[in-house]
Amino acid sequence: MSLLGLLVAFGGGIFGAAIGALPAFTFVGFLTMIGVAIQLAVAPEATDFFGIPFGAFGPHTGGFAAGVAAAAYAAKKGKLDSGRNIVTAGMGLNSPDVLLVGGIFGVVGYLIFWALTFVPSFGEGLAFSDLPAVGVVISAFIARFLWGTCGFCGKADPGRGFFHPTDATKWLAFQSSFAQIGVIGLGGGLLGGWLGVSYGVPGALLAFGIAASSLLFLTLGVLTPVSHHIMLPAALAGVASGSVVWGAVIGILSAFLGEFFARAFLCHGDTHVDPPACAIAVMTFVVNLLSFLGFWALVPLPV
Repeated sequence: MSLLGLLVAFGGGIFGAAIGALPAFTFVGFLTMIGVAIQLAVAPEATDFFGIPFGAFGPHTGGFAAGVAAAAYAAKKGKLDSGRNIVTAGMGLNSPDVLLVGGIFGVVGYLIFWALTFVPSFGEGLAFSDLPAVGVVISAFIARFLWGTCGFCGKADPGRGFFHPTDATKWLAFQSSFAQIGVIGLGGGLLGGWLGVSYGVPGALLAFGIAASSLLFLTLGVLTPVSHHIMLPAALAGVASGSVVWGAVIGILSAFLGEFFARAFLCHGDTHVDPPACAIAVMTFVVNLLSFLGFWALVPLPV
């Protein structure tokens, strides 16, 4: 942790809130792809090309979480239609206090990430989980408890099962049926697994970058699948196991886990708690734990 880091996180948080959480996250995706391209082209063994998309402007700071918190605050103050609105650019609200909340949560995310680095890891190169994803989740719940009115999970409509939300309250109505979830989990898992097997850790980052940047189309109204929580764990499984098939298995599990977290924390809430971040945090923990236990060598797959 450094004063420079805190200042950059504050500035990045303001910028992230100004352009909106989801647009900011697409920038993280593009920055990640650029970093991977540079690394594979000029320095395959280097690891320092990702200080912007996973540090100064990471998902846990201005690259997503700051915009989520700013949206929750803006909705509480009656300046935004819903705290779940992570697409609208905060700059357009003509309210500097909303942007300052983004800056503050950029710092909050920076401090959360710093604190998480003290959690024991599984070993060399195996953190306990994906720290930016865990930071996004913690930051979102802080914002919910500050400005939301739904409590931890929210409350289902009278007469309706908690895990059976209406289309109006679903996370992604076009990506909520079991068939849709299974197929996109399979496709994203195979692609992510192949990138991990083929290019190692840079391939896993590339899988994340491709999926995250594709959400640019979602901000434009195209019903694009949300798949970074599928492709990243699948790629990590590919790196660990050397198997595209294991990537597909992890991809399918991650897809369903994302929908579970959507129904548990988002569908009945009035602020945004990110289902993909929840799924990535859990599945990275699972993949790293299985690696630590030697599971992939015990259960090898031919492809």
